[in-house]
Amino acid sequence: MAYALASLLPKLGSLGTSDHTSVVSINLFVALLCACIVIGHLLEENRWINESITALIIGLVVGVVILLVSGGKSSHLLVFSEDLFFIYLLPPIIFNAGFQVKKKQFFVNFITIMMFGAIGTLVSCAIITLGAFHTFKKLGIGFLDIGDYLAIGAIFAATDSVCTLQVLHQDETPLLYSLVFGEGVVNDATSVVLFNAIQNFDLSSVNPSIALSFLGNFLYLFLASTFLGAATGLLSAYVIKKLYFGRHSTDREVALMMLMAYLSYMLAELFYLSGILTVFFCGIVMSHYTWHNVTESSRVTTRHAFATLSFLAETFLFLYVGMDALDIEKWKFVSDSPGLSVAVSSILMGLILLSRALFILPLSLLSNVMKKNSEEKNITFREQVIIWWAGLMRGAVSMALAYNKFTRSGHTQLQDNAIMITSTITIVLFSTVVFGLLTKPLISLLLPPHRQSSTVSSDANTPKAPLLGSR
Repeated sequence: MAYALASLLPKLGSLGTSDHTSVVSINLFVALLCACIVIGHLLEENRWINESITALIIGLVVGVVILLVSGGKSSHLLVFSEDLFFIYLLPPIIFNAGFQVKKKQFFVNFITIMMFGAIGTLVSCAIITLGAFHTFKKLGIGFLDIGDYLAIGAIFAATDSVCTLQVLHQDETPLLYSLVFGEGVVNDATSVVLFNAIQNFDLSSVNPSIALSFLGNFLYLFLASTFLGAATGLLSAYVIKKLYFGRHSTDREVALMMLMAYLSYMLAELFYLSGILTVFFCGIVMSHYTWHNVTESSRVTTRHAFATLSFLAETFLFLYVGMDALDIEKWKFVSDSPGLSVAVSSILMGLILLSRALFILPLSLLSNVMKKNSEEKNITFREQVIIWWAGLMRGAVSMALAYNKFTRSGHTQLQDNAIMITSTITIVLFSTVVFGLLTKPLISLLLPPHRQSSTVSSDANTPKAPLLGSR
């Protein structure tokens, strides 16, 4: 060990310029994360600002500073990578969402959640695809094929309801929170599965056989991913219960839970399934079985560890999105036609507003009809408005899918692709900041405090965390 450290010291003392630059960038980014946490805490009681918007605004401000210091060459410290997002940042966010979910409310409303998250996402994707196909042609955008339009539909069908979830409370509005939360997770999974299915199919000539094959592939990915997540969660519970790691070390219990959770996600990626669905249901199963087979100290540790990792990943993403919004490389390509970029962004934003309304209202009505003879609470019109509003914001999933489709390693040298990237950035910024700022006042208006009382008790066996899960 001493020899290894001694041999490492000369290397650390002779870091190259590029290595030193990376160290400086990482230090600055960590410092910015600390600033986001501190400022977010100070603004905790603010009526308008939440932690997501705080991180986004800090990212924008820092992006401006870096842009000025670098002489207009760059606006961010790190280069965006969809691999970084999908492999390292997304798993803890989605796993914690499943681990902290109130299972009773989630499964009581499971059919409604699946209607909103799966059917609603497909409807939204179809509307955005058709709307973009007909309007972009009139704008003279002819570089997109049918696969590109379908990919655009999947990209902008991916919602980000974190701003709304930071305002709602599980105990005060259990039905509403469950629907917004559940739709957000299932929506992300559906969007990614749909996007990957589109990428894997030759859509140059669409016919009934291809459509059936596409639907079959989609359902297979959905069901297989869910099964893999549940199986991995049950396996972790069985191993921990039989071997009883806690008699020697709680660290081993916690480490095994973390590794099994991450393994479920990576296994899904290995077998070309949906890692989001897999790790989400792994989290649900672990919170119901594995969590109760570990020692009390391990329960407390895992509860806070998973929530902390999720919180840091969320903050990192919003901070980076804010910085990347000013990436001068992409904006240079659209400087010759700013009107076209604005038109594309406006059309897509309008389609997002329309597509949400066209499936939230009918599906809510259908859900209420299905509950007519049961004791379950109906979704009121005010709650439907909040659910519609919660899904208007776009975030990191849309950014990652857009980068995957229209860039290579975060860079693009084509004007047409740059238009789609800058439009995505514009929509993410506008929807998160504008709609996010109005979320607290809107919910206070539609659901005054006396209306937010609930007779539904919380799950006694659900791990409770002081930090909020992503979705």
